[in-house]
Amino acid sequence: MGRRAVPRPLAIAVVSGIALVACSGSNSSNSNGNGSEGRDGSPPLRGTIAVSAEAPQRCDPLGGGECLLPFPNDYFTVADRTTATGRRIAFDRASMPANVQGVRMDPAEWNRNDGFSPGSAVAVLVPGLDLARSAIPASTDIGASLRRDAPVVVVDAATGRRTPLWGELDATSADPARRLLLVRPARALVEGHRYVVALRGLRTRTGSVISAPPAFRAYRDRLDTRDGRLEARRAAMERTLSDLARAGVGRNDLYLAWDFTVASGRSLSERVLAMRDDAFRRLGDRAPRFTVTAVQPGSGSVLRTVKGTVEVPKYLTGDGAPGSVLDNGAGPGDPPIPRANGTFRARFTCSIPASAVRAGVAQPTRLALYGHGLLGSADEVLGAGAVFGSASNTTFCATDWIGMAAEDIPVAAGILAELGRFRTLPDRLQQAMINFLYLGRVMKRTDGFGSDRSFQDASGRSLLGTDLTFVGLSQGGIIGGALSAIAQDWRRALLGVPAMNYSTLLNRSIDFDQFAAILNPAYPDPVTRQLGLLLVQMLWDRGENDGYAQHLTSDPYRQTPTKQVLVFEAFGDHQVANVATEVMARTIGARLRTPALASGRSRDRQPLWGIAPAGRLPAAGRSYLVLWDFGTPAPPPDNRPNRAGEDPHGAGRDDPDVLRMTAAFLSEGRLIDVCRGAPCRSAP
Repeated sequence: MGRRAVPRPLAIAVVSGIALVACSGSNSSNSNGNGSEGRDGSPPLRGTIAVSAEAPQRCDPLGGGECLLPFPNDYFTVADRTTATGRRIAFDRASMPANVQGVRMDPAEWNRNDGFSPGSAVAVLVPGLDLARSAIPASTDIGASLRRDAPVVVVDAATGRRTPLWGELDATSADPARRLLLVRPARALVEGHRYVVALRGLRTRTGSVISAPPAFRAYRDRLDTRDGRLEARRAAMERTLSDLARAGVGRNDLYLAWDFTVASGRSLSERVLAMRDDAFRRLGDRAPRFTVTAVQPGSGSVLRTVKGTVEVPKYLTGDGAPGSVLDNGAGPGDPPIPRANGTFRARFTCSIPASAVRAGVAQPTRLALYGHGLLGSADEVLGAGAVFGSASNTTFCATDWIGMAAEDIPVAAGILAELGRFRTLPDRLQQAMINFLYLGRVMKRTDGFGSDRSFQDASGRSLLGTDLTFVGLSQGGIIGGALSAIAQDWRRALLGVPAMNYSTLLNRSIDFDQFAAILNPAYPDPVTRQLGLLLVQMLWDRGENDGYAQHLTSDPYRQTPTKQVLVFEAFGDHQVANVATEVMARTIGARLRTPALASGRSRDRQPLWGIAPAGRLPAAGRSYLVLWDFGTPAPPPDNRPNRAGEDPHGAGRDDPDVLRMTAAFLSEGRLIDVCRGAPCRSAP
C-alpha cells in the first residue's frame, strides 16, 4: 500500500467507561449528568465521549485519520478580511500528499486562494459503503439527488438550494478499503458561496447502517469531548447543522456533515483579467506587432499557409519557457497580479482558404481563432482550415496553448511525478490566453495581418474580413470557453467535444492511460492520488472552463460581451466524458437540441437531465448543446473511460451536416435543423 499524507492512527476513536446519556439524536433529553450548557451558548451537552484526534491543528478529526478528508473543507481555511470570501486556504505542508520519494506538495500557491474549486468533487472515505444499498444516485440518475430523502445532500448555505449531483466509488482503486466516495456536482457551484454537505443513512452491502465517526457524533449528539481543540469547533458545527435543518435535513441520522467555501470570481480570474487589461492598455488603438516567417502555397481547398510570431507582453518569469510561472511571487503576502516583464513571441499558423480569391479578386473571409487538442500545437489548424475553412470561407489562425502544448510534455511528465510542481501549467495557460487575444486582435485590425502581402491578393487587397469567432476542439474546447469568457473581440464560439473540470475528466479519458503510468507509481495510494487531483484542480481552474464558465454566457466580466456558444458532444466519447460536457452545458445554460438521442441509446434514467430543450428549430439568441450519435456504446457510469466500440471523439469534422450547422451558428448565431427532426446520427 502506498504512502499516505498522514499515517492512519491506531485508534480513530475510543468510547469507554463513560455513561452516555441519550447520545442517539437531537430528540433526547437536553441535560447531562451535571446539567452543563454548551460552551458556545448552544443547547446543553448531554454526555461525554472520548475522541482520539491526530494533529487536529492541521488535520480534520472528521476524516478518520486521513488528514485532508473530508474534502473540500473550511477546516483548512482561516479568516482573512482581504479576500472576497472572507476566507483563505491554509493548508499545512505536513498534511499535503507526498510521492514515493516522500516529497510533499508545497501548499504556498494553494494558500493564495480564497476558497475551493467550483467543480470540485466532495471526497470522503466511508468504510464498507455500498452505493446501491445506500441509494446514492449514479451519474445515470442525477435527478434522484434532489429527492427529499437523498442520502447525499449539498446545500448552498446562502440560498438553501440543493445542488444536483452524483456519487461514485473510485473505480481506480483496487483496494475496497481505500476507495473514496466521490460526489460530483452536476453544475458548477456558485463562486464565493459557502456550501454544507450531509451524508445520511449510509449502508453496507448487507444493509446494515454505517455508524457515524465518533468525532462527528460528538457534535451531532452534543457530547462533550473534554478536548479544548475539538470543542473550539462546536459553534461552527452547530452552524452547519442549523443550515442543514433549514434545508429540511435533520441531524438524527447523519453520518457526517461539514462545510466549505467556493473560491470567488476574483480569486479564480483576476490574474488573467488584469493581464488582459494591462496588455491592451499597452497596445492602445493599434494592431500588435507581428513577423511573418514563412508563406507556403496551398493546394485544393487551401490558398496558402502563413506562419510567424506575434509580440505579446510577457507575464511569466524568465523567458516564459516551459516550467516558468507567472511573475507574481509565491506566497499569500505577494500581490496575485502578475507583472509585465518583456515580450513573448507567440508562434502562429494561419490557413487561408482558396475561396478567399475568386477570378483573381479577393473575397474577404470570415475569421476564426482555432484552439488545438491535447498537448498539440498551432499546426493542427491546418486540418481545420482545409475542411471547415473552405466550407465556410473562413481564415483560421492558431497559436500554441502554452502550458498544455507539445513543448510542455517533458514538464508535464515531471509534474505527474511530483504534483507540487503543478503551478507552471495553469500559469502558462493564462499567458496563452493573452497570446490568443493578441492574435485575434491582429487578425481583425486593418493595420494587422490584412496590411501584409501574405494576407492579400495579387492586387494588394486584403483577404481578411473583420468578423472574428472562436473554434476549439477537445482541449481547445476545454480551455476555449475560458478564453472566450474573457475575450472582447468575438461574441460566438464553437466548442467541439469540450467539457469542464479536468479532475472529473482525467480518470474517464483513454488519453490519461499514458499519464497514469507516471502518476500511479509516484502516488500508489488511491486516496492520496485522488486528493492530489482535487488539489491541482484548485489551480487548474485558472486556465480552463471550470474557473470561467459562470461568466461565459451570462454575468460577463468587466467590459466583456457575453457569448453565444455551440457545444458539440459526441455520444460515448472515449476521450472527453459526456458527463463533464453536460456539466458545462448546465452551467452555461445551454439549450438542448431535441430529439437528442434515439430511445434506448442512453443508460440514463432521464437522458441529459436538467438541460432545457431548445424548442422548434431554427432557433437563435441562445447557447446550445447538440448531441451527435456515431454509433458508439454508452459510457460506463463511474470514473472509468469508455472503451467500447469506435471512439467518436474526432468524428464529424468533415460531415457536411455538421459543417452546415456550425457555419450557420458562427455566422448568424442560429441553430438550424440539419438532422430533419430526428436525433443527429452518422455512421461510425
